[in-house]
Amino acid sequence: MNDTLIDIPGYTVHGRLGKGGMAEVYLATQQSLQRKVAVKVLLSADDEEFNTRFIQEGHIVASLHTPSVITIYDINRLADGRYYLAMEFVPGGDLAQHKGEIFAPARALEIVKQIATGLSVVHEKGLIHRDIKPANILFRSDGTAVITDFGIAKDTQIDSELTHFGVAVGSPAYSSPEQTQCLRLDARSDIYSLGVIFLEMLTGTNPYRGANFTQTVMNHVQMGVPTLPEYLAVFQGVLNRMLAKDPNKRFADCRALLKALEGIDLGDPDATQVRPAHKVAVTAASVPPVTGARSPGSVSVVPRRSMMPLLLVLTLLVAAGTGVAGWLYWQQQSQINALLAQAEQRLAEGQLVAPEQDSADHYFQQVLLIDDDNRAALEGLQRVLQARVASFVVLGDQRLSEGRLLEPVDDSADYYYRQALALDATAAGALDGLQRLLEARIAGYLARAEQSIADKRLLTPEDDSAVFYYRQILALQADNAAALAGLLQVAELYRDLAKDAYARFNFPLALSMIERGLEVQPEHAELLQMQREHQRLQASARAARTQRQQEQAQQSKAEPEASKEEPNTLKRVWNNLFGQ
Repeated sequence: MNDTLIDIPGYTVHGRLGKGGMAEVYLATQQSLQRKVAVKVLLSADDEEFNTRFIQEGHIVASLHTPSVITIYDINRLADGRYYLAMEFVPGGDLAQHKGEIFAPARALEIVKQIATGLSVVHEKGLIHRDIKPANILFRSDGTAVITDFGIAKDTQIDSELTHFGVAVGSPAYSSPEQTQCLRLDARSDIYSLGVIFLEMLTGTNPYRGANFTQTVMNHVQMGVPTLPEYLAVFQGVLNRMLAKDPNKRFADCRALLKALEGIDLGDPDATQVRPAHKVAVTAASVPPVTGARSPGSVSVVPRRSMMPLLLVLTLLVAAGTGVAGWLYWQQQSQINALLAQAEQRLAEGQLVAPEQDSADHYFQQVLLIDDDNRAALEGLQRVLQARVASFVVLGDQRLSEGRLLEPVDDSADYYYRQALALDATAAGALDGLQRLLEARIAGYLARAEQSIADKRLLTPEDDSAVFYYRQILALQADNAAALAGLLQVAELYRDLAKDAYARFNFPLALSMIERGLEVQPEHAELLQMQREHQRLQASARAARTQRQQEQAQQSKAEPEASKEEPNTLKRVWNNLFGQ
């Protein structure tokens, strides 16, 4: 897949928000309703399993009616056959962006209540999310939390499994003990995952996250619920139940959890803003010692006669867990190492994002599907990003040197610099390239404007005149001194042409030159004065013409009267001389 912005009928795409191993998400405007949406698009149309799962995700989310679950607007296919989901755009980021921060207790409680409310609707529909983690908790602009990414959700009424990666699905750092061991799941697994998130928000740390996959799995299977510091003790009882290793000891459902959360009395809670982390000291409960010694806070002492069966059961459970985890770890490490090797090879070959299923980006993303915190894959994706940005900048520089500033639209300097900035808005090479591109465009317009003046194309043709090119410059740079001076020069050329027309007594031409000059510079003082003088002369001329017309009319009227009297005078003279 290339790096051009995707074309989605009915949507104006603004940029890519993110990309995973199976799909990418774009920010767009739904044209029919003029609202911002997030559009999730599958990377490929070829994998029927992913297609089925993607459609299922759309149907699942569309069936849920609660403010705590993201809203789906549309599901459809692109011209190339790939499916997409248009959903609510949630601008407040995700909870993962606050990793390591300590939330005020009231704010942490508020978020957990909102997510538990959403999960109650999910579970009552017979569904399990199976991947409740900070990255899948988004925030609206008003701060309310919503659940997203139902890509691996499971219908508890359906036995068929749509998601087989050869490992337990979900994110290990937030997975329940039964999920890490590939056991049968129900809604209580999501409650456990939410409990890990709750603990992390309160303390700034996830104590179950180990140095590697095996350690993380074993922590979930064996590590008890940490003991909270005194000022957080009000949450201990709820967390003990949410994080119980045995699902039967957890809350039966989210309604029961919400009832318990509502019963928490914070007294005088602090402000609900996120605070920087100074890690809260928590004490992790350990697996009961094999000596049978009573641990502090235990309710009763197990009779000695029952210790051997209990120890045997514990030993078998730990051994089984270790065996499963060890096998999973070996399998995953082998798969991860192979994927990382392929990714590095493609990176060295310059296959950054294409071919789609055989690129550095693809293999690094596949690693993160297995281990979402894999440092090598995360650093590799950053190198892929940097290489893509650098590649776009190089192409932009080449097109700039070739004079291909804006055209063709998908193979020009402007196009490549903007593609680089779409990946990294702070890319210095792209920002510098756009500045040089701007300067080149301005220089080109100035040269054309000067040639137009030499050719006496001052104001016309509309798209090939000095004024046109100067105004193109000002559209790019409103205070460009050369363009402003150029427009003044054109206005003064029209002033000189008007004066020349006056000298030749060509008053209509003079007026035309004045009007053109004012079209270029409406506030030009001398042209305005000439316009007023011309109007005064026109008024005087009209008055003189009117006076002449009136005099001529009077003269024309007097002449017939004189000719009418002349015969009477002759008659009187005749009569006087000759009589009648």
